[in-house]
Amino acid sequence: MEYCQFLLSSQVNYTLTHLAQHLPQFSHDSINRYLSDVTLRPRHLWEKVEPLLEQHQDAFLLFDDTVLDKSFGPQIEMTQKQWSGNTHGIVRGIGLICCVYVNPDTGHFWVIDYRLYDPQQDGRSKLDHVREMFESTLNRGLLFQTILMDSWYASRELMLLFDRHDKSFYCPVKSDRQVDDSGGTKPYRRVDSLEWNEAERRQGRRVKLRGFPKDYKVQLFRVVVSSHRTEHVVTNDVTQDSAQGARKVCAVRWKIEEMHREAKQLTGIEACQCRKARIQRNHIHCAAGLYAPETPVLSMEAKHLPD
Repeated sequence: MEYCQFLLSSQVNYTLTHLAQHLPQFSHDSINRYLSDVTLRPRHLWEKVEPLLEQHQDAFLLFDDTVLDKSFGPQIEMTQKQWSGNTHGIVRGIGLICCVYVNPDTGHFWVIDYRLYDPQQDGRSKLDHVREMFESTLNRGLLFQTILMDSWYASRELMLLFDRHDKSFYCPVKSDRQVDDSGGTKPYRRVDSLEWNEAERRQGRRVKLRGFPKDYKVQLFRVVVSSHRTEHVVTNDVTQDSAQGARKVCAVRWKIEEMHREAKQLTGIEACQCRKARIQRNHIHCAAGLYAPETPVLSMEAKHLPD
């Protein structure tokens, strides 16, 4: 409990030494020892979130990743060079992939699962992690209908997997994605080279994505996100016939962006300076857990932390 409260209350310094200075009943060594020995996993987060979740049959499931910048600590385990959307460049950090549940009526959201991207340790790609979290959600019997994700996850394997389980998906595709809107009479073209008439701008158009089964088609929309940004969004919800409706659905995806930004600003999720991977994992677990239950994910009672 004290560690979680510390992450919320400290605005600048998130070191274990700083925590020990404000909790005389705990020494720096005892806190370090506890965080090194305890093993907090995503399933522990779910156990805390489940009784507090406001389930809805039309709920949204959001997948996205962020990079926890560790440029200040090159010796920290699990770190690797990867692309960061915040800096628009390559940084050394820890990749965090989250699964967020959104209630469409209340707008409330919960972090229900997460994975840490460490391919050198477990050999899993980011797509593997998303597939694993999706299947875990199905096994738990969680109610939801629509999946939202970034263009990074718009892969053939994931989209067909969601479709097989009768789940709708909405995701932007990159500008060079090859599509066919001619029914096979013309070659594939880049999605950003398509011409749009006024009716198609309002209602979307049916296209086939290259590499997908012959008769598998999706609805494509040209969604204006801002005055200087346009996204091409695909969905297997072929009943969707409104670009404005697709834009409204896609707007829900920013909930996970909000979560990532607030976690970095308010919980120091990327500020832990400990070198050991296990401490980093536990720290990230506690910070992510602050966005789920009111009950802290990590309890630090005196009987667990002898001086």
